[in-house]
Amino acid sequence: MAGKKVLIVYAHQEPQSFNGSLKKVAVEILSKQGCTVTVSDLYAMGFEPRATRNDITGALSHPEVFSYGVEVYEAYKKRSLTSDIVDEQKKVQEADLVIFQFPLYWFSVPAILKGWMDRVLCQGFAFDLPGFYDAGFLKGKLALLSLTTGGPAEMYTRTGVSGDFKYFLWPLQHGTLHFCGFKVLAPQISFAPETASEDERKKMLASWTQRLESIWKEVPIPCTAPWYFGQ
Repeated sequence: MAGKKVLIVYAHQEPQSFNGSLKKVAVEILSKQGCTVTVSDLYAMGFEPRATRNDITGALSHPEVFSYGVEVYEAYKKRSLTSDIVDEQKKVQEADLVIFQFPLYWFSVPAILKGWMDRVLCQGFAFDLPGFYDAGFLKGKLALLSLTTGGPAEMYTRTGVSGDFKYFLWPLQHGTLHFCGFKVLAPQISFAPETASEDERKKMLASWTQRLESIWKEVPIPCTAPWYFGQ
């Protein structure tokens, strides 16, 4: 899809990791389609994950008692957020599709990626009250979680020890991405690449490659409770 813009928010410390391979495949396939692909390599960037007073330049709106959410909302309206946040917001704003590439940490994202979400997807930019879920400010954009797990697929089923993988997707896909208005594509989960055989890892990469070749034809998932937890 020539002309489409893709942002890959990549959270892994090692370029030669399987996550690094998945990111590389995405860059190659999407670029061949004529897409403009931007990568935010959070570890390489030294991205600051902590949401602090330092995110606001200039005076606080309510200096007597610091409230991060309130101050960042006011700072966004005043254009007084720090440049690292503004730079990432520009990338998101320009993107038609945002891919998050990361290893699963404790049923969630690595701290550096959580910090990206905390700081970049702020009120005023990604949502408002009202102005969330289907009315979120990033509506019209697609989002996709591409992640790796430590455990095999059978662990992440309803009868598995970890429960259905859809359960841990609820706060990420629904509570974060859908809340901000994204249309969410089905996740790409590569189960236990570290313990998989070389042939199995090649199959995972081939599966991701094949999917990316027709990614723009996909229909987003219904981001409602039944999709995650059943009827």
